[in-house]
Amino acid sequence: MRAATLFLTLCLAAGAASSAQLATVKLIGGPEIRQFQVEVVDTPETRARGLMYRTELAPDAGMLFVFERPADVGFWMRNTYIPLDMIFIDRHARVVHIHHRAQPHDETMISPGQPITHVLEINGGLSEALGIEPGHRMLIDVADHPAE
Repeated sequence: MRAATLFLTLCLAAGAASSAQLATVKLIGGPEIRQFQVEVVDTPETRARGLMYRTELAPDAGMLFVFERPADVGFWMRNTYIPLDMIFIDRHARVVHIHHRAQPHDETMISPGQPITHVLEINGGLSEALGIEPGHRMLIDVADHPAE
């Protein structure tokens, strides 16, 4: 129960953050914790732009899309130059679906087929290489990264 309360507090903090907010996202499953330094995008405008027009992404970096309420959202790769893994996370902070290696410029809609509250985008192929899979849990730490 304590972990769920902490998660909800951190999600609310991330949701209230400005579009320039940085955070640390930890994915926990098995003996290892996978950690990413992410940009938090939480407005319609910042979510629409996402990682478009970027030509590189550090191996430990990503973008965290935050939605106000659970929804079955769709993503595409228009104007995106980097292959991405899209990790879909539900309101219980659980990874429920991973779309591996989304192809640059592909306009095919990518959806988890169920309501989610967060999507973590990282370099394509990285989730498989790190053993990230459905069932892993997400923690968000915004305290280490004040808004700039």
